[in-house]
Amino acid sequence: MNPKAHQPDSLPAPGPSALAQSEALVALIRAELNTAGGWLPFDRYMERALYAPGLGYYSGGARKFGLRGDDGSDFVTAPELSPLFPATLARPIAEALQASGTRDVMEFGAGTGKLAAGLLNALTALGAQFDSYSIVDLSGELRERQRETIEAAAPTLAGKVRWLDALPERFEGAVIGNEVLDAMPVRLFASVDGAWRERGVVWRDAWFAFEDRPVSASADIALLSEIDMAGSGDYLAETHDAARAFTRTICTMLSRGAAFFIDYGFPRHEYYHAQRAQGTLMCHYRHRAHGDPFVYPGLQDITAHVEFTGIAEAGVETGADLLGFTSQARFLLNAGITDALSEIDPGDTARFLPAANAVQKLLSEAEMGELFKVIAFSRGLEDTLRAFSSGDRSHTL
Repeated sequence: MNPKAHQPDSLPAPGPSALAQSEALVALIRAELNTAGGWLPFDRYMERALYAPGLGYYSGGARKFGLRGDDGSDFVTAPELSPLFPATLARPIAEALQASGTRDVMEFGAGTGKLAAGLLNALTALGAQFDSYSIVDLSGELRERQRETIEAAAPTLAGKVRWLDALPERFEGAVIGNEVLDAMPVRLFASVDGAWRERGVVWRDAWFAFEDRPVSASADIALLSEIDMAGSGDYLAETHDAARAFTRTICTMLSRGAAFFIDYGFPRHEYYHAQRAQGTLMCHYRHRAHGDPFVYPGLQDITAHVEFTGIAEAGVETGADLLGFTSQARFLLNAGITDALSEIDPGDTARFLPAANAVQKLLSEAEMGELFKVIAFSRGLEDTLRAFSSGDRSHTL
């Protein structure tokens, strides 16, 4: 093997055990490539790199969430930035529970458990009535971290938490997915000299490489034909079959209540813009972002921005209502994050200044406030929620 060609000098080298895990995953994917005739669509490679049992990025044991690369983490999420994020998110969740007359919460991809612990405490402080908090997470290592975090931060409420190995056929309550959709495998399509081809993975020169094949499926051709490249020349685009299928599954499961998804991305007309000719595929390793998905397979995150129009279509196709779509900044402002910040004494600079800085990152257009969006679906809610009361962008989807 020749992994050195895909290990930039700017990235820190993994330790021996991590490298051994990565090598085992490489062997697994290479065997699958051989079985498939030497070519895999990129979404299959991405699925194995992220979720292969015991070896993938999210199913293995590597640390993922944290504030700095030197702590062994790769990226930071909103719950890691500030406890005011779950404290604020709890308000529309509590409102949805009350409006739908339901009493259960379910979270997908709970990370370190900070969001769950924060929501448990905040919902209780708000007087929200809930019976259970279910977590769906593929990583056994993360489940243990979640359990430890919740038992330490919300010890009196830990008994309400359970981890699910399979989804229920029906669920009534509030569903949360924070930065879940972006981790769903994507397919890659490249337009070269005016012809669309699907970009997949082969084994060449002792390592993984891209290779394009003709597009044949009519559904793929129909979607790709809608992209207005406006003379941009060669173009790379992702499609989100897995994220749309996941959304359909959740909205079908939801028999009453609301489902909230928070992630970075754009409506379709912005996503497939002529100026976004290189797509949005990105990798994260030790808080460094780069574009090579073949670096350290199983040890780095591979992600793509979310195409929210397709997500909205998938949810509505199930008969669910589109509850709202807006920026993270508008959602959090409507839900009262500045009120939560004002409860901290500005004179207590040791607490107030870090909290204010974190809120600025959550709200700023230059940080997470505009790039991140919130989309929600519902069944059995007669009205919208206060978090979507102004600035709703559903008409842009």
